[in-house]
Amino acid sequence: MNAGEGDETSEPSLLTPRILIPFLLVSLIWGSTWLVIKDQISEVPPSWSVSYRFIIAAAAMFMLVAIRRLPFRLDRTGYVFAAILGLFQFSFNFNFVYYAELFITSGLVAVLFALLMVPNALFGRIFLGHRISPSFLGGSAIAGVGIAMLFWQEYRMSPASLEQVLLGALLAFGGIISASIANVMQAGERLKSYPMITLLAWAMLFGALINIMLSWITVGPPVYEMRAAYWGGIFYLGVIGSVVTFPLYFSMIREIGPGKAAYSSVLVPVVAMILSTIFEAYMWTWLAAGGAMLAMAGLLVALKARKPKLPRVSA
Repeated sequence: MNAGEGDETSEPSLLTPRILIPFLLVSLIWGSTWLVIKDQISEVPPSWSVSYRFIIAAAAMFMLVAIRRLPFRLDRTGYVFAAILGLFQFSFNFNFVYYAELFITSGLVAVLFALLMVPNALFGRIFLGHRISPSFLGGSAIAGVGIAMLFWQEYRMSPASLEQVLLGALLAFGGIISASIANVMQAGERLKSYPMITLLAWAMLFGALINIMLSWITVGPPVYEMRAAYWGGIFYLGVIGSVVTFPLYFSMIREIGPGKAAYSSVLVPVVAMILSTIFEAYMWTWLAAGGAMLAMAGLLVALKARKPKLPRVSA
């Protein structure tokens, strides 16, 4: 048998229950975090809010390591991977997102993040050799039209100027690329050899330390609010929005690849808009409704994509 060829099992569909349930849970939780992040954008500099979030997340994740009786230590390479993961996923990504919301609405940022599937699929193809199936491409094209409609609707409703929108979009794209780098790293075979929870605990700790350092350099000593809602939001984002979701999300990446796992980002803005309807009296338009339906239609097409089996090749 030639190297790299063999009887490879089919990659599971996102409709497989063990994939679909965490996929929906992650999408629902991350759809709710946009409302909470919006409340965090106040007199506290975004970088300090991100720092507090991941101090709490790292502490909770190490508690989970202890409860699960997993090893606390990594080897030297593991610590390097955790530091890089912390830099891109838990520092750059979230700082870009929080700062983007200083210029554009959370709805616009959420819609832009639906494009995460594109760099994830491309980087997965380039660096991991993951195939991009025709159904995934078709579903992405359909969802892309829906995302464009949602973006245009959010832009029309936004009070921001064109310059603010462009700057906010640039920051959001910085977050998308940072998250995509971390996502594709997580799908690499070398990282799969480390316990997921332990790796994430160290990555969140390194991310928190990087955030503290950046915050102190750029905006000075810690700034915080005493509002109960502010700290309640920090704990929700740290525990529910990070400790619950990232192990589920990265497990999906390891099993189905970064491209399809990132399709949760297509569902997230729709969830955020539904929650905004309930809690903020968001008014739907035909453009928004049509965009949401197209995004969901594209998602359903892509959900059925499977990586085809490789043929058995005799030596």
